[in-house]
Amino acid sequence: MVKQRFKEFIGSGTLTIFDIDETLFHTKAKVGVVKDGKVIRKLDNQEFNTYERKPGETYDFGEFRSAEVFRRTSVPIVRMIEKAKAIVKANKNPHSRAIICTARADFDDKHMFLQTFRDHGLPIDDMYVERAGNLNVDSSAEAKKVIFRRYINTKTYTKLRLYDDAMSNLTAFLDLEDEYPHVKFEAYFVKPDGSTKVIKR
Repeated sequence: MVKQRFKEFIGSGTLTIFDIDETLFHTKAKVGVVKDGKVIRKLDNQEFNTYERKPGETYDFGEFRSAEVFRRTSVPIVRMIEKAKAIVKANKNPHSRAIICTARADFDDKHMFLQTFRDHGLPIDDMYVERAGNLNVDSSAEAKKVIFRRYINTKTYTKLRLYDDAMSNLTAFLDLEDEYPHVKFEAYFVKPDGSTKVIKR
């Protein structure tokens, strides 16, 4: 009886989530690792996803926050751009939506950043960009989980699907199955050519 009441209480929507870097676009921006006032190394997106800061290290996100660098250097991953366009266009359920969830924080020019998506035909104005980098969480995978929980807790969605190139993000996403057994989680690993592979726990 309790299960039935709970089922009636939650919505019937699907939340589709896309990463940006190496998922929708091949990108060039790097994060600097700073120690004693000097950049000691630079991390690409995939390296940043798994890097563990050592004592005394901080990050320099200058390139990651540059909308100009993003627009000038990003190369669309056509298969994924087309998939995102198709999902947004095909959505008829008012409780379903597609969003973007990136490890990046706010860009220095929001309009230029969004225009990059429009340039490649992605309906960004029908989506929302969640920026996990704005959260005070050391791991991008854990920061993204905070955002995913927020959407799940609205009780609007019975299914979430994530497209991401970082296995750490996909694993963290699937870990939410234990917390939310009433929600279906689908994880898709995005390969460099835009093809995908289903990931299971």
